[in-house]
Amino acid sequence: MLLGALEAGGTKMVLAIGNENGEIKDRISLPTLTPEETMPQMTDYFKNHKLDALGIGTFGPADLNKNSSTYGYITTTPKLAWRNYNICGEFKKALGIPIGFDTDVNAACLGEATFGCMKGLENGIYITIGTGVGAGILTGGKLLHGMLHPEACHILIERNPKDTFEGTCPYHKNCLEGLAAGPAIEKRWGKKAIELKDCAEVWELEAEYIAKALVNYILIMSPERIVLGGGVMHQEQLFPIIRRKVKELLGGYLSTKQMDDMDSYIVGASLNDNQGVMGCLSLAMQALK
Repeated sequence: MLLGALEAGGTKMVLAIGNENGEIKDRISLPTLTPEETMPQMTDYFKNHKLDALGIGTFGPADLNKNSSTYGYITTTPKLAWRNYNICGEFKKALGIPIGFDTDVNAACLGEATFGCMKGLENGIYITIGTGVGAGILTGGKLLHGMLHPEACHILIERNPKDTFEGTCPYHKNCLEGLAAGPAIEKRWGKKAIELKDCAEVWELEAEYIAKALVNYILIMSPERIVLGGGVMHQEQLFPIIRRKVKELLGGYLSTKQMDDMDSYIVGASLNDNQGVMGCLSLAMQALK
């Protein structure tokens, strides 16, 4: 079985060829320009392979409702050239094969659930913290869809009283993305995260905001495992601080085996940053069914 994967990001498009075992045979990356510039290159790449199906994980918002007239569209994205663009339909027209479609972070969650450290679990959360923040949620063994798709990056966070930073989100002054994404770190401290590795106060504050979000997710969704990925989480010194702060914030309210083994409960991504592409391969497999 030969499957295509498209991890469609706001700055780059990652295209890959793989199989049902998650093995990646080929991969290229293209800059995300306009549809007129980028789509012909992508369709040409996939046409050069005799694919059985294609999986697309895209930046959003996106319409995932198969009963909607705009299913498969990227909708109200701030990337204006791609707003209300029928990306799924255009690939269907060009390739004539089954296509699986979801958001990029849901695809990453599916990658971890199919091939990675959430395999075998019914409920889990994958959170990416980088240029933005996003969350894919697995519940009952399936990706969570509802009115739209989870926008967990915009939950409101209680601000540290000493933190006067206004936040970077244009919609909310104190949402998780606005307080804790990579651009927020850089704007608050005047340096990129990678340059601040040895500054303990930076990571204490970052871990505090992430932990506050995780406590809300834990209490509402009761995940069996939480996976943290994205560029910010390459700062591995964050993990022990986050785990400690989550336990402190929960205050002993929950008594489960996961709370007794936080090192195995709140973990890093396990697929060498391939979770998005591998999740798209899984979307392609689902489309074949």
